[in-house]
Amino acid sequence: MSLIQLTIKGISYSQTQSGAYALVLSEMEGTRTLPIIIGAFEAQSIAIALEKEIRPPRPLTHDLFKTFSDRFLIKVKEVLIHKLVDGVFFSSLVCEREGVEEVIDARTSDAIAIAVRYQAPIYTYENILEKAGVFLKIEEEFGIENTSKTEEVSSELEALITDNKSTFSNVSLKELHDQLNNAVADENYELAAKIRDEISKR
Repeated sequence: MSLIQLTIKGISYSQTQSGAYALVLSEMEGTRTLPIIIGAFEAQSIAIALEKEIRPPRPLTHDLFKTFSDRFLIKVKEVLIHKLVDGVFFSSLVCEREGVEEVIDARTSDAIAIAVRYQAPIYTYENILEKAGVFLKIEEEFGIENTSKTEEVSSELEALITDNKSTFSNVSLKELHDQLNNAVADENYELAAKIRDEISKR
């Protein structure tokens, strides 16, 4: 399967859906974009890494990861978004130490937050982009304060976020807690984050 390199188009947010962010990736040689729903913490971490002039007073988790890996001479070579199951993206960090390459499973949001810090390329497979990619015209407006590479969410992306959230609208609070426990047990942390956001909203 052919690999396609992606770049970060921006971080879009919904003014109507509290806590919903979408990381928008676009193919380097094409017009398709890949929106990935992420949590607020991950969105903030990626936004801070993109804006070189912002330096948090204490290292964030992803900064700590980079410091740790640098100290032990571990290099992150690339990120691969390799699977899409029920709307959840699965990714891997391709790392190298002393000429030995290792592939580490990671949440897509974490993998990209780390890739930005290493300036490592991000790849996905053609079949994933064909399945989940969309053609979007994101307006050139900045949405998050102090972050120059973020953009206002388009109407298409707003619909995507709303549809994603609406799956929980008819679920009771007890059922949400049960789903949260199941998601954590299955290590489906992106789904768990969405359920957690819905519980917090209520």
